[in-house]
Amino acid sequence: FWDFLILFFCLPVVIFNEITKKRLLGDISCRIVPFMEVSSLGVTTFSLCALGIDRFHAATSPQASARPIEQCQSIIAKLAVIWIGSMTLSVPEILLWQLAQDISSVSGVVTEYCTMKPSSNLPESIYSLVLTYQNARMWWYFGCYFCLPILFTVSCQLVTRRISSTEKKTECRGTKHSQCESHLNCTIIGLTIIYGLCTIPENVCNIVVAYLSPNMSKQTLDLLNLINQFFLFFKCSVTPVLLLCLCRPLGQAFMDCCCCCCEGCSPDTASSEGSTDSKLKTEMSSSIFFDKPRESPPPLLALGTPC
Repeated sequence: FWDFLILFFCLPVVIFNEITKKRLLGDISCRIVPFMEVSSLGVTTFSLCALGIDRFHAATSPQASARPIEQCQSIIAKLAVIWIGSMTLSVPEILLWQLAQDISSVSGVVTEYCTMKPSSNLPESIYSLVLTYQNARMWWYFGCYFCLPILFTVSCQLVTRRISSTEKKTECRGTKHSQCESHLNCTIIGLTIIYGLCTIPENVCNIVVAYLSPNMSKQTLDLLNLINQFFLFFKCSVTPVLLLCLCRPLGQAFMDCCCCCCEGCSPDTASSEGSTDSKLKTEMSSSIFFDKPRESPPPLLALGTPC
């Protein structure tokens, strides 16, 4: 859902700015777009950490094949902690960016762009905090949004595989359960690889800009910023597709929902679907309390009397 918000709101703003050299929504977009992009990195980072912890609990639980389904309230609480935490850590981005104007040396037209410069109208205490965040922003990006999810996922996967290998030697688990666990682990590894490949250019550009920005032109800095945003949009586009392809239960549920929505548009298919559902419900209700269907009752035993 957060990837959808990035593509729905941030992508049109960036494309409009590159085409017209005007900033859509003015100063508001200069503050909201970086806030949403950094929040997206935080959501992905903490979600990968939460998924790694879930895989570790699945491997260390005494009855992994019979784990109860997690309640919706617990999942919503975890998502709320991830989202609120990510948005809280991204609040300095709102105070760090502001809109600036410049006259192009080629065309002579006034162009608008976003610059990383705290406003002088801020209170002194907040201004000092934002300035400290700006100076430490490069290493904060590299440590929290790049090293943390990758190291956390790799360590959890190594521990999980070590525990799974030792348990396989002592007891044999179900084949279906083992396949499901391997699919989930592959999904997390795939998401981590995509995230790492898409965030490496941004971290490299941040380090280059931090140490070589006085010797670089504005056009080069704008190009590096555009490349960073391209990789972010690429990650937001690929992550849902990768998740649906690798996680088979989720992909099957998504396809079923799409098929149900498409079939619900036509009345003929809806009536046939309704008759099929009623038939399935009848068959299921007839087989709830019986091991065999009612159409094939067990033969009567011969008791040796006419009765």
